[in-house]
Amino acid sequence: MSSAWNASRVTPDGAAWLASAGTYPRSTLALWEERPDAPVVLPCGSVFDVVSAPVMFGRRMLDRLWDDGPGSGPVAEYRGRMLLFAAPGTAQRLPALLEWEEWGAHGRDARGARQGCRTDAVPPLLCHGTGDAVTVPAPAGSVSRSRWLVAPDTRQPWLPGPEVLLWAAVRAARSAVRISIFPPADQGAKVYDVSRRR
Repeated sequence: MSSAWNASRVTPDGAAWLASAGTYPRSTLALWEERPDAPVVLPCGSVFDVVSAPVMFGRRMLDRLWDDGPGSGPVAEYRGRMLLFAAPGTAQRLPALLEWEEWGAHGRDARGARQGCRTDAVPPLLCHGTGDAVTVPAPAGSVSRSRWLVAPDTRQPWLPGPEVLLWAAVRAARSAVRISIFPPADQGAKVYDVSRRR
């Protein structure tokens, strides 16, 4: 493969893993060989599922995964959304777990009157699985609204399941209460130690 792969942090094995989700992996790899800056739409459900969160909440989830948890699989930022790549089946199971945690409940009493719910301020997570497709950033280069935060680097990356992402979401929701009005100096400077992956 061309030297463009080296600059992107998406390794050739990582690109092969991403491309394997599509119907024609060799065509996807050929496209990336010719245009390494081209984003591609890939189907979810067989190789990976994707959990999409608003970028700030997704960043808090990612911080929880790396600071206190097992790390993450590949993670991308695309058009204001954080795309957390997850084990196949996560998109089907995670919504039920979130509901169980009162994520989707709007805190209504027996009369239907609204009550405070511990997760009222949490934005919805979009779960993409079988039958869905997502646009993934190009393997080379970085556009301001489209980039890899944790790039795919192997043909068989560890992918978190629904329980791990539920754990991260609950902890991110708890940390959301302590939001500062002053943003960090450089929000894009966080570096994740991928050697901590399982």
